[in-house]
Amino acid sequence: MQLILLQSVQNLGQLGDKVDVKPGYGRNYLVPQGKATPATAANLADFEARRAEYEAKAKAQHADAESRQAKLEGAEVTIRANASTEGKLYGSVTTRDVAEALTKAGYAVEKSEVIMGEGAIRHTGTYEVVIHLHADVESTVSVIVEGELA
Repeated sequence: MQLILLQSVQNLGQLGDKVDVKPGYGRNYLVPQGKATPATAANLADFEARRAEYEAKAKAQHADAESRQAKLEGAEVTIRANASTEGKLYGSVTTRDVAEALTKAGYAVEKSEVIMGEGAIRHTGTYEVVIHLHADVESTVSVIVEGELA
């Protein structure tokens, strides 16, 4: 399936690129999310006519992501969770918990932007969590998980 990218997509391409993707990825993710449009002659002409508008929107999104990255620089958040005396959590700390803690601390972060490469946190301690703000803008925050006896 051939698509025209309407914004940068990590590991796929930049704005305006004509890419070949598997039909399910294009039909179920890229097109509904507004990240791409089918590469028909009419859509190609429409894209070229509105290219400046798409580029301005992409620059605004990138600038917003960079300003959010500057705010998140050196950010640290503490999450309290029920834990045993050995430090093993009853349950886990997930992306939702990290996003909520950062939002309460004054940083606007969505759950989908939090990347926990090693999965949910299951022990107390300090962890580095990646916040994916844009296709090419990421920030790292420190998450301290403290246990409280149940």
